[in-house]
Amino acid sequence: MRIPVHAVGIAATTSASTTISTAAAANDCSSAFGILADLLIPGRGDPVSKAALVVKDSAIDWVGREDDIPADYSSLHFSRVHVLMPGMWDVHTHFMGSNIVGSLQDSFTQFLPGMPALIGAVTVDDLRATLMAGFTSVRELGGYAGDVYPAVEAGAIVGPHVYSSMSVLSITGGHGDQHDVPLATVLDACSRGTPFALCDGVEGCTRAVRQVIRRGAKVIKICSTGGVLSLNDEPEDSQFSPAELVAIVEEAARSGRVVAAHAIGKNGIMAALDAGVKSIEHGMYLDEEVAAKMKEKDAILVPTRHIVEGLAAGAEDLAPVTRVKMERMLQLSRDSLKLAVKLGVRIALGTDTFSSDRKHRIAHGKNAKELQYAVDAGMSPLRAIEMATAVPPETLGRQARKAGQLKRGYDADMIAISKNPLGDIEILTKPDNVTHVWKGGVLYKTP
Repeated sequence: MRIPVHAVGIAATTSASTTISTAAAANDCSSAFGILADLLIPGRGDPVSKAALVVKDSAIDWVGREDDIPADYSSLHFSRVHVLMPGMWDVHTHFMGSNIVGSLQDSFTQFLPGMPALIGAVTVDDLRATLMAGFTSVRELGGYAGDVYPAVEAGAIVGPHVYSSMSVLSITGGHGDQHDVPLATVLDACSRGTPFALCDGVEGCTRAVRQVIRRGAKVIKICSTGGVLSLNDEPEDSQFSPAELVAIVEEAARSGRVVAAHAIGKNGIMAALDAGVKSIEHGMYLDEEVAAKMKEKDAILVPTRHIVEGLAAGAEDLAPVTRVKMERMLQLSRDSLKLAVKLGVRIALGTDTFSSDRKHRIAHGKNAKELQYAVDAGMSPLRAIEMATAVPPETLGRQARKAGQLKRGYDADMIAISKNPLGDIEILTKPDNVTHVWKGGVLYKTP
């Protein structure tokens, strides 16, 4: 295997008396090593003080209290960190080079020759920034990270695990369509593989699911309502008929995949849930009836407060029609998340992060802001961390690895934190507080 850029010759000091040494793990994934943690947050369950964890063959081999380390591990070198927790997940991202090679509202840019290559190049650093912020896995619901990911797996570039939908499925004229570009241009681009795909009718929807799976999709993304950033529809509009939605869900299930639905308006949310989608993205019109239906269907809410708050804070940069819709969504977004927390709806962290400009409010690497919004809505810091670790793999059905928890047999995707986030969740929003990042047992970040 290729040695990760951030794992060559690692020797880092976390305190005057403690040295982290994982060069062996970096050069040989089959080697074992141990970590001692003043506090271990398992992802699901109660935190453990004075804990220890052993990694072997890129997975967690043992976890427990420091005083209970089995004799079998007596020859291992154990390094010490302050707080150890699973690597975080963002289950709603878009790697599209926005604000560097164009904006989300600059539809023509993505059709220019060479744009996919340029966006792919920009995405390399976006993936690095995401991993260094403590996010060891992402679910990309439309973008180019799915196309770039083979280079991550080969060790040529650094990034998180990527579970991509490859394209967003939309009806013609729907939220995923490019309304200010000739339809022939859009359809031609769809035929060549783009982050969006138009499909109509049961037969067309079934074919589209098969085509994105052929391209490598691990999850199917649809738009069951209109949106905020699209031009000719409204967030309250319903899109895809009930028969089309069922066809998509059933076709995805044939190959062990689930469906994520962009769904803002209530009618579109309920239709998607009735069809059997696994996750509701945004869900601004969530009310008690929607919450009850989500619990009945074992569905997961991905509230994406980060993009709403981020874009609303810079509303002067938005097109007038978009600004009006965004202002309408702002309070709905806050209220729906509070209600979902109160009613016990399962929630996974997703941000709708899209910008490649590091100074932008929605830039890759700032994903953990979603944690703060969840706590502001009434979630405890411990439950917010579960939202970011243990719950996200459940948005992928059979496609997910065993990850998101510090348990035996799970992937050794872990991060170390310099301070205790259970006392202040904002600690996780600052990447500098993430001192170490392991992915598959290999250390990619160290002080």
